[in-house]
This record gives sequence, structure tokens and C-alpha cells, in this order.
Amino acid sequence: MSETAWQVVAMVIYLGGMLFIGWYSWRRTHNLNDYMLGGRDLSPPVAALSAGAADMSGWLLMGLPGAIYAAGLIEAWIAIGLTVGAWLNWKYVAPRLRAYTEVANNSITVPSFLENRLRDRSRLLRIVSGLIILGFFTFYVSSGVVAGGVFFEQSFGMNYHTGLLIVAAVEVAYTLFGGFLAVSYTDFVQGLLMMVALIMVPLLGIFAIGGFGGLADSISAADAAEGLNRLSMVPSPMDGAAIVAIISNLAWGLGYFGQPHIIVRFMALRSADEAKAGRRIGIGWMILSVMGAMATAMVGLAYFQQHAGQTLGDPEAVYLRMGQILFHPLVAGFMLAAVLAAIMSTVSSQLLVTSSALVEDIYKVLNKEPKNDSHYVLLGRMAVLGVSLLAIALAWTQNDTIMGLVKFAWAGFGAAFGPLVILSLYWRKLTSQGALAGMITGAAIVGFWGTMRGNKVGGIFDLYEMVPGFLLCWLVTWLVSRATYRENPEIQAEFDEQVRITDAFEKGKVLKDPQTA
Repeated sequence: MSETAWQVVAMVIYLGGMLFIGWYSWRRTHNLNDYMLGGRDLSPPVAALSAGAADMSGWLLMGLPGAIYAAGLIEAWIAIGLTVGAWLNWKYVAPRLRAYTEVANNSITVPSFLENRLRDRSRLLRIVSGLIILGFFTFYVSSGVVAGGVFFEQSFGMNYHTGLLIVAAVEVAYTLFGGFLAVSYTDFVQGLLMMVALIMVPLLGIFAIGGFGGLADSISAADAAEGLNRLSMVPSPMDGAAIVAIISNLAWGLGYFGQPHIIVRFMALRSADEAKAGRRIGIGWMILSVMGAMATAMVGLAYFQQHAGQTLGDPEAVYLRMGQILFHPLVAGFMLAAVLAAIMSTVSSQLLVTSSALVEDIYKVLNKEPKNDSHYVLLGRMAVLGVSLLAIALAWTQNDTIMGLVKFAWAGFGAAFGPLVILSLYWRKLTSQGALAGMITGAAIVGFWGTMRGNKVGGIFDLYEMVPGFLLCWLVTWLVSRATYRENPEIQAEFDEQVRITDAFEKGKVLKDPQTA
């Protein structure tokens, strides 16, 4: 068999496995709670790896190694910011959010939780939240579909549109039928595949370049030829622009607190107590994967320095090329599948959250006539299909500006929802008016700041829009809440209940029924 044929076999096995998981999850999905939140029955390993896989996308296997390959460890500040942000999210948000969403009328989405937590009778908070999620994620999904089309185009020489349709068809199939369980289980498998691939490439690569001595000598030679110092994390000179760049990269970690497709995994845990195990597994996975991505870049740099006859071309292809060089074509095919897994895990999570926003947070609010669960599940599946078709239409003409919205959307969600999630869990005096004002402020600042990038007003607009958006959302939320706060005994009782539950878990007491224990 040819090299391409082996790789196609691996890809067919991978895609078939994803469809099988979708079928298995469909058999276990019986109501809306199952479809949107998996019946709150995720184990810590599944929750942890699915959250990580949904977060990282193709950046982990292509973007990060490519950046390290081209510029060195100075690009690692984003990875540090993300790792710290993920740990803080698991430590301080996960257990309280799991407990509070169940206490607050068994909320199954972030917008419904905010409405129930703050007793917002106007329904504006829930509708605006749902619209923000719908708007950002439609383009976010589209960018992932574009990435899938480009993947098949570059890896197999396939027509861009054919690759796009293959990715979209498989993702829609398992997400539409299997819902949250399918997304979580496929993300778990995809997360394992990504981590193993990122460990194996540098592990075998180090032998191919003559061990650690060959690695150091080759990196030094490459740096000398290009006038770089790839092993330094501190830019030279350390001027104002460099400081802004480091702060901007670290600020990516702030985005975790407001990403609906990530924090929904916390809500789906079997209990708040399991957040501790989820944190250890998730952060362990993240550290191994990020270190593997950086090691892949350095080993790849050394390899191509030693083998001048082989050219890399695009630095972001270093993981793919090293996989093809080091492994049998069948194994290299699974290495390619890991990239597709990174793309698909993110897109499927975003599809489901967008579907839940349409059904749970917009349709059910506007249509007050109650329906049975089967009706809402059907609508959820139709929403997945509808959003997918819109995303395909947006992605049909390959457009780099759509891909650029990934960074913008991460900042938008982080600034619009991050402060509200934290304050809702830790501050009794948060109000619906304050939350609505802060949410709008955060989203608006991110939009304004992004359009001003490149404006040389002291270089301030080069700062990642996450920073001003997050801080101003927090400030406006606090000011308006202080001005509009009126004590509500029901809200106070629920707040006390979730504090009691999480405190009990932290002290090692297991409460079997957080509602009544």
C-alpha cells in the first residue's frame, strides 16, 4: 500500500470511531437534560479531557509548535497563561458552579444559570446571553469547518469543499444524534489521541537527532544562522512593546472563566466533589500536551537543521512532517487524525452550546407554552443542523477573517461572561442589572478594542482586548450591582446552600443529594 493509502485507512478508522460513539450516546439520550448536559453524569476523566480537547483545537498541534519553531520559547507565555487560567478555573469555578447550577433550579446552560441565580424577571439577561453565544459561536464553528477543509486539502490534496463537507457531515452526525454525551466521549478519545501524539513525536525524534547533545548543538546552530535566541523567554530589548506582548499572551488565561463550551463540563460532573479529581487529570493532561507541543517544535528545528536537504516550509506543519518522517504511514495517519481530532473536538462542543442557546435560552423564553422533552430535543437537533448549514455557508468561500475571529471570540466570551461567572459564585450582592450592564460592556469593549488595533496611540491598542474588556466588565458589574442591590431571601438561601455544599466537599464530606442533604 502507498503512504497515502495507509493514512486514509487510519482516517477512516478514526472517523468511523467517532460515528460509533455518536450512535452509542444516542442510545443513552432520553430527555433534554441528557441531550444538553449528559444527565449530569460525567466522570472526572471524561470531563477533564473533554474540556481540554474542546479548548485547545488545532492550536495545540499546529499553532503552538509553529510559533515555538519560528520564534522560540518567547511564544510560550500564551501556554503559561492558559495553563494557569485552566487551573484557577478548575479550582475556584468548577466545584461551586456544579453545586450552584443544580441548586438554582437545575440550570443546564450558563444563561439559564445567571437568570435563575439573579431572579431576573425581565428575561433580558438570558436572551442577551443567548444572543451573544449564538453570534460568536456561529462564526467560531465556521472557522473550525474552514480548518477541517484546509486540513484535508493540505494533507491529502483533496478539494477544499470536499474536505469541508466530510468534516461537517461527521461532526453534525454524532453531535446531532448523540448530544452532550457524544461530544464529551468523542472529546475524551480525541484528547487522549492528541496527548499521545504530542508525547511520541518528540520522544522518538530525540533519538533521530543524536540525543539531547544533538538537540542543543542544532538549536544553537539554527539560532546563530538566524540571529535568534529560541531558548530565552525574555525578549531583547525588554521595552514597553515587549511587556505589552507578554501581558497580552498571559491574559489568554482570563478567557477560561467565560467560555460556555468549557465550563459546561463543570456543570455536567456527577458531583462538586469530583472537580478535584477533574482538576488533577485536566491540568496533568494540559501540562503533558503543552510540553509535548513545545518539545515537538524544538526537536523539529534540530532535525531540519541537521537535514538541510529537507525543507519544512510552513512552521505550523512541523508536527505533521515529523510524524510522517518518524513513523510508519499507518501510525502517521493517526498522527494526522490527531490534528483533525483537535479541530473536531472544539467545533462539536461549540455546536452543542449554540444549539442549547437557541433552544433553552431563546426559544423557551419567547415561547411560553410548555412542551415535552422530546419536542425540545428535536428542536435541539434541528438547531445543530441549522447552525452547521450556516457555518458551512460562511466557510464555503475560504476567508482568513473568519479564522481571525477565534482570538476575537475567545476574548469576547471571556470579557462578557468571565467576571459574571466569578461574581455570581463568590459575591452575594450581584444583581441582574449589574450583570446585564457588565456583560454588554465587556462585549462592546472587546469589539471596539479589536477595531482599533494598529492605532499607534502609545501602542495601548496592541494590548489584547481581553484585558480591558474583562476589567471594565468587572468594574461596571460591581458599580451597577452596588447601586441596584436589594436583599432577596430566596437568593441568599440558595447562595448559602451552595457555599455549604462546596465547603462540605472541601472538608471531605460527601453529600449524596445536594438539594436536600
